[in-house]
Amino acid sequence: MVEIKTDKALEAMREAGRVVARALATVRAASVVGVRLRELDEAARTVLDEAGARSPFLGYRPSFAPVPFPAVICASVNDAVVHGIPGDYRLRDGDLVSIDCGAQLDGWTGDAAISFTVGTPRPADLALIAATQQALDAGIAAATVGRRIGDISHAVGAVARAKDCGLLEGFGGHGIGRTMHEDPHVPNRGRPGRGYPLRHGLALAIEPMLTAGGRDDYRTDPDGWTLRTVDGSRAAHIEHTVAITEDGPRILTLL
Repeated sequence: MVEIKTDKALEAMREAGRVVARALATVRAASVVGVRLRELDEAARTVLDEAGARSPFLGYRPSFAPVPFPAVICASVNDAVVHGIPGDYRLRDGDLVSIDCGAQLDGWTGDAAISFTVGTPRPADLALIAATQQALDAGIAAATVGRRIGDISHAVGAVARAKDCGLLEGFGGHGIGRTMHEDPHVPNRGRPGRGYPLRHGLALAIEPMLTAGGRDDYRTDPDGWTLRTVDGSRAAHIEHTVAITEDGPRILTLL
């Protein structure tokens, strides 16, 4: 069932979104060569704790997962696309890092992701991040009253394909509100004019996941969570929680 939020609910989601944005900004600032991914998770936990928020990631266990997720962020490095578990890996010069984070505050949820490089960037990584951001921007621009989910999907996918990038097979964005994952699903490719109609009060997490090698398939690490490119190419993941409003799309996960 798709829940249409009241304006009051969207304001509450905006507060949760601010917590997510602060956590991501804190993690990015802490991401220097030599830092362990586990330390980044600890930094994000501190932000959530200080805000009185809880993590929708910690303890989350969908049907595919062998164990509950053990952290408050997903930390995916280089060929890891999404769902990386932050452990003892130390960041290295030139790493491409994607961080996904959520927060639940006063019963409402925000969810966002960023991708960035550590130390000396590779030009190809910067281009991949830029393409992913462009895909997200296109998807958000299509998230207007009177259009449909397929318009968002088509906008995201068109940018990815124009940049010769792959899109993680079967994964995309989602509705969001009282919980992290709600209906409707928001594929990262699709046909315009199809799918659930967009109306004022619908809240969506739009999240392109682009792979530099152009392939859509992936492999799963033994941890049962981390998804990697099959060809070892790099990946980027950028996400915002967005509200559909009569005044246009409103990004809820900004500082």
